Amino acid sequence: MSFIEVYIHFVWSTKSRVPFLDSPELRIKVWNHIRENAKEKGIFVDFVNGYSDHCHCLVSIGSDQTIQKVMQMIKGESSYWINKNNLTKEKFQWQDEYFAVAVSESAIQNVRDYIKNQEQHHSKKSFQQEYDDFIEKYNFDKINDFG
Repeated sequence: MSFIEVYIHFVWSTKSRVPFLDSPELRIKVWNHIRENAKEKGIFVDFVNGYSDHCHCLVSIGSDQTIQKVMQMIKGESSYWINKNNLTKEKFQWQDEYFAVAVSESAIQNVRDYIKNQEQHHSKKSFQQEYDDFIEKYNFDKINDFG
């Protein structure tokens, strides 16, 4: 039996960064659904939270899971579920792109705390500022055309 513990911090936004998730109650519903649906699909979501126009998710991927497949299952199904249940006024969509960054064992609690405090964090900083910080911190501007 193989023993694997690889944590990935995912961040993705709504299509065109539209603030579809415009209330704390709606966000809680969506984050809970993401967690529950992921569990059904064998994806371990350690922590999920976000704000009106984006989502953060800390996931421990399994030996047979890829980053692309995990994102496809989480984003695709949650978007379908939001629309099926008419939770937004307009058709809901996630943006195709996303961030995915490996998290070391020693940093897991810091990432959990960062994700947990999204409401407070975004009272001071926009998602664009957070996005720019991620691009700079992880040198994505040098290796990806994400945006």
